[in-house]
Amino acid sequence: MLYWLAQNMDFAGGLNLIRYLSFRAGAAIFTALFIGLLIGPKFIGWLRVRQGKGQPIRSDGPQTHLAKRGTPTMGGLMILTSMVASVLLWMDLNSTYVWACLFVTLGFGAIGFLDDYDKVTKASHKGLSGKARLLFEFLIAGFAAWLIVSQHGNTALYVPFYNGPAIELGPFYFLFAAFVIVAFGNAVNLTDGLDGLATMPVIIACLAFMLIVYLVGRADFAEYLGIPHVPGAGNLTILCGAIIGAGLAFLWFNAPPAAVFMGDTGSLALGGTIGVIAVTAHHEIVLGIIGGLFVVEAMSVIIQVFFYKRTGKRVFKMAPIHHHFEQLGWAEPTVVIRFWIIAFILALAGLATLKLR
Repeated sequence: MLYWLAQNMDFAGGLNLIRYLSFRAGAAIFTALFIGLLIGPKFIGWLRVRQGKGQPIRSDGPQTHLAKRGTPTMGGLMILTSMVASVLLWMDLNSTYVWACLFVTLGFGAIGFLDDYDKVTKASHKGLSGKARLLFEFLIAGFAAWLIVSQHGNTALYVPFYNGPAIELGPFYFLFAAFVIVAFGNAVNLTDGLDGLATMPVIIACLAFMLIVYLVGRADFAEYLGIPHVPGAGNLTILCGAIIGAGLAFLWFNAPPAAVFMGDTGSLALGGTIGVIAVTAHHEIVLGIIGGLFVVEAMSVIIQVFFYKRTGKRVFKMAPIHHHFEQLGWAEPTVVIRFWIIAFILALAGLATLKLR
């Protein structure tokens, strides 16, 4: 493993630890990026041949989306391939946190794949039943939460902007952690409706959590900032790096007009992975700030369904909310770029909580 090679280089001490993790994180970014760009063209061609008509397009959606018919989906397989390969090359595979994250990544990816496959084969945008999806997602997330807690034994909830004692949740923490992972996975899934819309905010969130997991993994920095210390969490900087590299490679092909869609295969897996990283770092609430764009997208759907079922009226012209702005006349690239800007601002706001305690 390349991890062994990096480990046996002359790195020792605090400053050299930074260099050590920076080297592996950087290597993970470029490895995933290289693999993604390398396999992308042939992979997309293979998907196009196998799927024929590509991802079904909602008939009730914006009419401009009808031009996207024939675009293949399941591009998340390309992301997961390059990401997992990079992780296996550069991460310390003795870490329980690594396997907890990979379990969620591959588990949610498998659920998303089955959903995408069902949509393509049945030529319908409905896919698997919501209840079945949620059941399996909670089982996977719950097991990952158990793995994480079994490692550090901490079941407390840490509140940003508050320097007092953490809220001890005890056994309820497992349910809370599973909810965070499942909710964020589905929030990213709902956001993935425009070319490049979900990919860049995922990359931005991973950049923010790359810093967070490094800081919580260092006892000195954690004590200075008043944040929880999680020994070994710093290794997840490499996982964040792998997601960034794989995401950038996918964005190369997903930029408008998209040559491939991420599909549930990628969006569920990436969202769930960021969720489990946040749970490992005990920054679940901060995740809601850094990933605030995804939260708003999910809430727009919940609000729309809630009010429509009770009043027969819609709060938004269409949900998720990115479609609302399309219906207002915003061009797709305008919605995407403005949402990217919002995601960047929210990530900065989330990082600001590190010192406001």
